[in-house]
Amino acid sequence: MTKEGKKTRGGLTVKKSENFSEWYSQVIEKAEIVDLRLGIKGFITVRPWGTLMIEKLYDMFEKELQDKGHLPVIMPSVIPESNLKKEASHIQGFTPEVFWLKTEENEEKLALRPTSETVFTPMFALWVRSHRDLPLKLYQRGSVFRYDTKATRPLVRGREFQWIECHDAFATKKEAEAQVKEDIDTTKKILYEQLGIPFLAMKRPSWDKFAGAEYTIGSDVLMPDGKLIQQPSTHFMGQKFSKVFNAKFTTKENKEDYLYTTAYGPAMSRILVSIISTHGDDSGLVLSFGISPVQTVIIPIYTIKNKPKILKYAEEILKKLKANGIITKLDSREDYTPGWKFHEWELKGVPFRIEIGEKELKEKKFTLFTRDIGKKITLSLSKLNSIRKLGEIYDKRLKTKADNNMKGKIVNCKTKEDIGKALKSGKIARINFCSTEKQGEKCAEYIEKEIGAEVRGTLADKNEKSSGKCIICNTRADAVVYVAKSY
Repeated sequence: MTKEGKKTRGGLTVKKSENFSEWYSQVIEKAEIVDLRLGIKGFITVRPWGTLMIEKLYDMFEKELQDKGHLPVIMPSVIPESNLKKEASHIQGFTPEVFWLKTEENEEKLALRPTSETVFTPMFALWVRSHRDLPLKLYQRGSVFRYDTKATRPLVRGREFQWIECHDAFATKKEAEAQVKEDIDTTKKILYEQLGIPFLAMKRPSWDKFAGAEYTIGSDVLMPDGKLIQQPSTHFMGQKFSKVFNAKFTTKENKEDYLYTTAYGPAMSRILVSIISTHGDDSGLVLSFGISPVQTVIIPIYTIKNKPKILKYAEEILKKLKANGIITKLDSREDYTPGWKFHEWELKGVPFRIEIGEKELKEKKFTLFTRDIGKKITLSLSKLNSIRKLGEIYDKRLKTKADNNMKGKIVNCKTKEDIGKALKSGKIARINFCSTEKQGEKCAEYIEKEIGAEVRGTLADKNEKSSGKCIICNTRADAVVYVAKSY
């Protein structure tokens, strides 16, 4: 195949603003993030470029969690049926989604873990004896499996996904609820502050909480097509799981009580979706300096005559950047033109490209291309150490742009027709609503069936006062909720 043939096939053929769904499909394939060709419904192959980003996400979360007192563990990938069945609402919520393993006739049925409350809590019962053992804050990283019967979408919704799940045990309800707030802060520190992705922390309605939880707070990110995707969610379990697994401890007053537990689950594969979708453009990925597997790529431009000198100069720059902790790659492949390389690394979203040719060599300079703004500048070699600072500025610029894109995306609606108009324009509807408890479920069903959207919940970090009547049933409004389409 010719070089030009490769370039044509490798480029995006749609604009993000005109057909987001097709844009997304092309980006994850052509930027070599995933490969779907194994053909297993709901399961994907994550290629090196995607895996390196997922590994970086793991590193970010694990550092933050360990800084906040969490410790890593490795739990079994299977759960006995008897454990799953102990918490009634939990098993009802997950039974349709469980992969069951075939076992010998005299062995207990085993499930591939859909989530791990029912293996962590029995261990809490063994490991915690008194208040002196508390709090106990643990996490594990790995895959979970859910037999999702809905339409699957690579990285968005699948039957296997990579995540971290934290399971924490406390002596009091107050401490456990403080952990829920800390979980939201962890999401903010990484998703927003490090990755530049705005989100809304939403306390889910009672009918949409995690199976077995007393309440759930999810983090919703608005996608370019106007749909919300749930990112890390945190769950206050109360004493539900502790009671069914008899996980008790001795209090300071020398009395016996059940543990209060919480759970928190950031899915690396789903967060990758928001990275791709929030910052990407018509040329492909736009990766933040912090998450990109390669922060700077060096592309030498040479002739047969000056090749040795150019490559030597490029190696010098490579060595200096690596010494400064910049993840750098020298693309010295001979079978590809500089133009082809420019295109490929732009598609992959690398923040900075350094071009080295005869002019740069003679003047002891380098040409720097910045991915998000698409501009080139020429700098002296002495400015090479400024790339780290430029990377910080780059990430702030991405966050500012994402914040600006969110402006005006939440619309106050007073009628059902207003909700429809907001959703049609790719926005989130903010409405007065009767209740997020059981009595509001019928109105939520109306919104789902007649409007094609969901009640996502109330803001978890702000107490908004409702007024007037519910715009669905016309009874007194007890909550301000947000309505949107979602994945």
